[in-house]
Amino acid sequence: MNDKMRTRMLEGPIGRTLMALSVPIILGNLLQTGYQLTDAFWVGRLGASAVAAIALSFPVTFLVIALGSGLAMAGSVLIAQYAGAGRQDRVNHVAGQTMMMVLITSALLGTAGYLLAPSFLDILGVAQNVRDGTLGFMRVSFVGVVFVFAYAMFQALMRGIGQTRLPLLIVLGTVLLNFALDPLFIFGWGPMPGLGVVGAAWATVATQGLAAVVGIVVLLKGRHGIHLEWTHLRPDPGYIRKAFLLGLPGSIDLSTRALGLIVMSYMVAGFGTLPIAAYGIGSTILQVVTIPAAGLSMALSTLVGQHLGAGKVERAMKIARLGIAGGFGMLSILGVVAFVGAPTLVALLVPSDAAAIATGSTFIRTMALSWGGIGVQFCVVAVLRASGQMVQAMIIALVSQWLVQLPLGYVLSTYMHLGAVGIWWSFPTSNLATALLALGWFVRGQWMHGGIAAEA
Repeated sequence: MNDKMRTRMLEGPIGRTLMALSVPIILGNLLQTGYQLTDAFWVGRLGASAVAAIALSFPVTFLVIALGSGLAMAGSVLIAQYAGAGRQDRVNHVAGQTMMMVLITSALLGTAGYLLAPSFLDILGVAQNVRDGTLGFMRVSFVGVVFVFAYAMFQALMRGIGQTRLPLLIVLGTVLLNFALDPLFIFGWGPMPGLGVVGAAWATVATQGLAAVVGIVVLLKGRHGIHLEWTHLRPDPGYIRKAFLLGLPGSIDLSTRALGLIVMSYMVAGFGTLPIAAYGIGSTILQVVTIPAAGLSMALSTLVGQHLGAGKVERAMKIARLGIAGGFGMLSILGVVAFVGAPTLVALLVPSDAAAIATGSTFIRTMALSWGGIGVQFCVVAVLRASGQMVQAMIIALVSQWLVQLPLGYVLSTYMHLGAVGIWWSFPTSNLATALLALGWFVRGQWMHGGIAAEA
């Protein structure tokens, strides 16, 4: 990171700097959903079994990806602090070590997922009429895991030095390319045969592979704040140990979230088709709503990490407070909008099903007014991660999902005989409880003493 950028990050107006970082991240995250939307658009023309193949593959591949995501998270935190401290040598070293570890880990996880894919389908009880398509899609997705990891690593490293616009442009190009390649691979053209649902997976692998290659080339060229050299790929046992200690809680956090989504889906499925549809609709809307909060939290983590690395603790506190207040306000406003317009939002997805619109609207209105709590949780966790307190961030996530939401949803729906409505009420309860827990951890202030860069 050059001196001009470092000065802008550490001395510029806090609100403007935070906005300049977060907007490209938010837009990039929105574009990332374009992969799923594009696949759904084209695969939907193959029929319900093809759509089911993608839906059944997603939780499994997401779980495997989550297992290795902590390493990129650790690299981003360390690079932010070293960049703030002006240690360009350490920034480059961390980038090389993170790349080496992520590529090896992703290759191992991808291979394991490819070999175990049939067993995953047996566990999920996938029907025979969609098994072949699901297995093919899943295995191709596992082949591409190394590219997913490589580009996620590139994004995390760039985000650590405050460079968020370049990854946005790369994602934009690959999403547009994926939209063009999907019909070509799925339906074929001229001498090229159509591959069906597996073709959608190959199109995504091709575009993600291109993004990964571009990202690695950018790092090797060294023109955007990180200059990677081949000597940086030589294993450093000390750094590897630190990265695993920092990254393991993040991997556990994301993995348990993925498992929690699977458990919640099973709970809802026990109450029939209509609750499943309502849950799917509400979850989709919630996923879109949380994208701005996720983008803000990533920018917040970068900015707080750089200030802790530079020893500017008081300014880091001001940034953290502004980010948390912004996360709460932004999602609270979106919650009010969703509460008022719930039937309209649901009708966009199921325009001709009155029962689904009514049930989906109930689900959205039950949880919408507590969305501000999600914004608080995202931003406090970002601050904790920026200071290296990964275990504390993990505990907040585990308590939220496994000690509050899932048990409460089960008790309310089954023992209190509320049915699916009981599950709906577990969302606002866990959102508010987790926000209070997170704020309690933030107020304690231990995160302010988390300058990792000062240790080496």
